[in-house]
Amino acid sequence: MATTVLIADDHQLFREGLVNLISSAPDIEVIAEAKDGKEATERAKKINPEVVLIDIGMPVMNGIEATRIIKKDNPKIKVIAVSMHSDRQFVKGALEAGADGYLLKNCTYRQLIDAIQSVISGKKYLSDDITEMVIQGYLDPEDDTPEGQVDLSERELEVLKLYAEGKSTREISEKLFISVKTVGTHKQHIFEKLGLSSNADMVKYAIKEGLIQLH
Repeated sequence: MATTVLIADDHQLFREGLVNLISSAPDIEVIAEAKDGKEATERAKKINPEVVLIDIGMPVMNGIEATRIIKKDNPKIKVIAVSMHSDRQFVKGALEAGADGYLLKNCTYRQLIDAIQSVISGKKYLSDDITEMVIQGYLDPEDDTPEGQVDLSERELEVLKLYAEGKSTREISEKLFISVKTVGTHKQHIFEKLGLSSNADMVKYAIKEGLIQLH
């Protein structure tokens, strides 16, 4: 029987590309797609695919948190992160959340198929460049330590965590009962204090500082 796969990525063209690639493999079948982390957890729970290919940076719920939930609901499901992020903290976060493999989005067709077959057989799969980075992380662990705590206010910390969990500005506004403009002000202060420039940077910082629960 064919290995069943769920693909979760917020970019439709990339999802369609993966579906087309995987469809050419005779023993692998894509049975569902998801456009964000929350939808991925819901569909995985409902249809129980054997493998989930999941992006890290997605709206509503990021791929790391979604991986944690999927593995908690059904540890038998194999999860492979397929991400544009090669930063050590993203890889570490995904693996700590329970991911069985990690691939970069520029991987080859052969790497993708090998990854699926490897995790199905019970093995972990990291592409060569990711493996090299992980090994270097063990040899040079001080790179993972923060360069000093930054004094964020309690509200700024709340906003940072919610952004890192994949929430939108409006969702944060509604959850904290503050205006969208106030959320934007807090976000700007966070960027200035931490030297960040994007939502992806906030996810990275939150993982590094243990602000996102991965267990």
